[in-house]
Amino acid sequence: MSETQYTEDNIRSLDWKEHIRLRPGMYIGKLGDGAAADDGVYILVKEVIDNCIDEFVMGNGKRIDVKVKDGKVCVRDYGRGIPLGKVVEVVSKMNTGGKYDSKAFKKSVGLNGVGTKAVNALSSYFMVYSVRDGEKKQAVFQRGELTEDLEITKTDEGNGTYVEFTPDEIIFKKYTYKTPYLDKMMWNYCYLNRGLSIYYNGEKFQSKDGLKDLLENNMDGDPLYPIIHLEGEDIEVAFTHGKTYGEDYYSFVNGQHTTQGGTHQSAFRESVAKVIRDFYNKNYEASDIRQSIVAAIAVKVVEPVFESQTKTKLGSQEIEPGGKSMRAFVNDFLKENLDNYLHRNTDTAETLEKKIKQSERERKELAGIRKIAKERSKKANLHNKKLRDCRTHLTDLKDEKREETTLFITEGDSASGSITKSRDVSTQAVFSLRGKPLNCYGLTKKVVYENEEFNLIQAALDIEEEMDNLRYNRIVIATDADVDGMHIRMLLLTFFLQFFPDLVKRNHVYVLQTPLFRVRNKKKTIYCYSDDERRSAMDELGKNPEITRFKGLGEISPDEFKHFIGEDIRLEPVILSKESSIDSILSYFMGKNTPERQEFIIDNLRVEKDLAESSTKGNESADSEDLNIAS
Repeated sequence: MSETQYTEDNIRSLDWKEHIRLRPGMYIGKLGDGAAADDGVYILVKEVIDNCIDEFVMGNGKRIDVKVKDGKVCVRDYGRGIPLGKVVEVVSKMNTGGKYDSKAFKKSVGLNGVGTKAVNALSSYFMVYSVRDGEKKQAVFQRGELTEDLEITKTDEGNGTYVEFTPDEIIFKKYTYKTPYLDKMMWNYCYLNRGLSIYYNGEKFQSKDGLKDLLENNMDGDPLYPIIHLEGEDIEVAFTHGKTYGEDYYSFVNGQHTTQGGTHQSAFRESVAKVIRDFYNKNYEASDIRQSIVAAIAVKVVEPVFESQTKTKLGSQEIEPGGKSMRAFVNDFLKENLDNYLHRNTDTAETLEKKIKQSERERKELAGIRKIAKERSKKANLHNKKLRDCRTHLTDLKDEKREETTLFITEGDSASGSITKSRDVSTQAVFSLRGKPLNCYGLTKKVVYENEEFNLIQAALDIEEEMDNLRYNRIVIATDADVDGMHIRMLLLTFFLQFFPDLVKRNHVYVLQTPLFRVRNKKKTIYCYSDDERRSAMDELGKNPEITRFKGLGEISPDEFKHFIGEDIRLEPVILSKESSIDSILSYFMGKNTPERQEFIIDNLRVEKDLAESSTKGNESADSEDLNIAS
């Protein structure tokens, strides 16, 4: 065996754009295709808008225009504009920016001078121009390479910066931007920056009452008592209790949505329980106090430390270097302001205590059932094959492999067998249902422990005690594209929305898209997910291609299935519409059978009427887009 040579020729230095393109995860987290809210294409948008927000925070420009169409993103602010002589450097030279001067950007979103450089390097087309006092400087790049460096010209445009880019499809394969995710991003910017107006694709986004507006617009149903809204220097808090299970948090640092929480969110969870205990002078369990809480917290931190470049989890232990600890800062604020609020609002205080006592009763009633259910799930896991786990057992949120873990929930031996044989055993697990799950609409959490399959799903996910223990980043419902498959999807979604709504709200639940057709000739095979794709494939392959209509997952061989759950997996996220509450959704879909619901189901089944030309018969199949609770 020849020995590998190690010489000077093996040593290579990458320039800035090469390194970003080679290791994009270091700069924008995971790539993805737009199916998840934290996929890279959304991080690119965020990085550009963050710079506009920093201008607004500094008192420059109250409007931002955002347009996203056909994969292209355009962002215009009306701040001071990048200094004209530095336009090219700011977007193409690492560690270059205006945020290193702590006086100018004391509590900025981004501090490391990387953001727009990453957007530039990962875009097939990137254009930037800056306007300052009647003069304009423009530059154009392709994949980070400067292609046009235009001279400074005169202009009538107002001051500010414009960025236009198209994510590179070599990096972001088959990506799409989903409107609900971008809507949420724009709203969050406005909730945290009152007085700011964002015009996204022509629609105006603006908030008057900050985090109070956030909760009012995102709560499922009516609050049990009026939202408690408290503000102080460098901190804003809003919370109430709802009627759903679990705890629901929205946390922010310097305007950044920390979707994985961090020290500020942990400090709030701990402090709100402590202050409420002290107010009532009773040693209530923290879990009873926080059951069904819906809360938002925003803090401003000097030189924040995040646990990744994408800034989804705060790691700062102090509100500023050498200053008060985050825990003490949040606790002191709530100790004074929440305590005063509850003393002044006795009706709210009474309602809150009733809710705590109700949660306490429910917990004690479930204690015995939970103990029996845990023993049953342990025995069941030893003796049945419902869960075919992956080799990576993860509970540590910092583990780099956690983002890759997936649990497929499917029904039937043939379908689960195909997925099991074709999956990546290191990160993909399979849970096999036996027939249709129970319709749990209107039932209490007692059913989660008494129903064997629900109990085992909960145990497999490890979400009984804490949502942060979730063992799989993605929960994928994999059912046939027919009426029965649609029904199973709705039953599973009812289970998650009824008892674990945070799984959906945190974008962990998806529906697997599998091809409806296979079109092939001797030279090429094309898998098609719609009639339009089938017709395009037939045109591409020419005369008399062989066409197969897949009627169910079990008909797809493991060799073929590996293509659909691997690198090219197509997932449709389950997204809750802003306009609909969970209770109204479940009441409509899973309540008493009504003519309206039957009509909806029939109308939203795609009927393949024109399969005659392909020499196959048409069958009804459910359109995946219509099966998701999406706006």
